[in-house]
Amino acid sequence: MDGTSATLAPTDYLPLNDRTLAYRSIGSGTPIVLCNRFRGVMDLWDPAFLDALAANGLRVITFDYSGLGLSTGTPTYNPIEMTADPRDIVAGLELEGVVLAGWSLGGMVAQATLALHPNGISHLALLGTTPPGDLVKLAEQLFYDLAGKDVYTIEDITALFFEPRSAASREAAARSQARIEARKQDLCPPVPVGFARPLLAHGPRSPAFPAPPVLQMLKQTHIPIIHIGGDHDIIFPIENWYALNEMLPTVTLLTFPQSGHGPHHQHPQASADIIASFVCNV
Repeated sequence: MDGTSATLAPTDYLPLNDRTLAYRSIGSGTPIVLCNRFRGVMDLWDPAFLDALAANGLRVITFDYSGLGLSTGTPTYNPIEMTADPRDIVAGLELEGVVLAGWSLGGMVAQATLALHPNGISHLALLGTTPPGDLVKLAEQLFYDLAGKDVYTIEDITALFFEPRSAASREAAARSQARIEARKQDLCPPVPVGFARPLLAHGPRSPAFPAPPVLQMLKQTHIPIIHIGGDHDIIFPIENWYALNEMLPTVTLLTFPQSGHGPHHQHPQASADIIASFVCNV
């Protein structure tokens, strides 16, 4: 690896015809491109998770979606339209054999990207996200009550991304947030609340991700896919993946106990090790 930590990684820019995408890259080897969560910017990935991926021989690339963070352009949270960003990162950086990863909303983007723009993608690594189609278990209202707040407290972060009923998970939340806050320079502007909040007005619904071509792709693809989740995800319950057992031929499911919507932030080293092993062996 190149020795640069995620906390200190400089921001680079990929100029395109209609916008500029801000990105950061650490490590060397097989490229892994990470699509972020709702209200996520590059600064909000846990650097321990990114550093662990890099230590496992991956080139770790994070980016800000168009019009958000340090990227320019027109923002959207439509997962189908958002596929233009990972597509252009892969093409613009001339990446091959890419592991496309996505957390939460980013997991929807990753799935849709494989369905619409599969060139160069070798694996999907999904984190705390949802499959497309009808759901057997809906999100909890708590997510919608918290996700639109102006600023998240550590209690909000714990409830949104961890498992507050578990002392170990609460402690992991505090450690993860301290690592995230260690970056002090070259910071991304937060996602404007006024842009994000209206998208929460519908509350829990099924399907959360109405994309029939994506579900059809999952049922037919030969690309290896892994989903890492927590056993109590308040926005994208893991039960919805297990309901598709025997329908998705390449999907591996791994669930951490006493964990929530951000299992890779609670278990950064284990999650990185699992992804790297999956990429090397499947």
